Amino acid sequence: MGILYIVATPIGNLDDITLRALAVLKSVDVILCEDTRVTKKLLDHYAIETETLSYHHHSDARKINEIKELLVEGKTLALVTDAGTPGISDPGNELVSQLAKSAIKPQIVPIPGASAVTTALSISGFPTDKFLFLGFPPHKNKRQKFFKEVASAEHTVVFYESGHRITKCLGELAATLDPKKQIVVCRELTKKFETIYRGTIEEIAGVKMDERGEFVVVVSS
Repeated sequence: MGILYIVATPIGNLDDITLRALAVLKSVDVILCEDTRVTKKLLDHYAIETETLSYHHHSDARKINEIKELLVEGKTLALVTDAGTPGISDPGNELVSQLAKSAIKPQIVPIPGASAVTTALSISGFPTDKFLFLGFPPHKNKRQKFFKEVASAEHTVVFYESGHRITKCLGELAATLDPKKQIVVCRELTKKFETIYRGTIEEIAGVKMDERGEFVVVVSS
């Protein structure tokens, strides 16, 4: 029976990958990628020539069966996301769930590394002994419910937001939170134009920020 490695990849800066992760990516038979084009940039950077296979949120049962067959054949596989740790706001957890419940029960090995959640929390200055991670806000329906959950949380809250929704997101937060509630907004973490915004939601909602890139929002308890 083969082995599936869950391999964390950099969230921006390509140097943020562990030696163990590189060794695994070089040694496995196949790398399962959220987007093979994105992963190719990382592999080319480290001269890794391992075969890649697409696995993403549109993949169906046939793709999971194909992965199961590879494991039954004794192949070693690595699962990577475009950035960060697989299974955190991407389809990796569905694959792991399916394999863990399957009759073949392959060995599933975590190879830890970068995660935007913990990276943002580490520089927030907010209590992190307990926190609530909410992934991405809904695009349309239930957004109001989402932000009410943020406002009512007893612990630090962290969530992701895309660039083209960040201004809307901050406006919705401002309409829901106490104006003096402290937040940290992290843009393009570990990348060239990394920017950290700190202040009350009242202050941050009034900032004209560059909307390009990916964002992590941390709200104090």
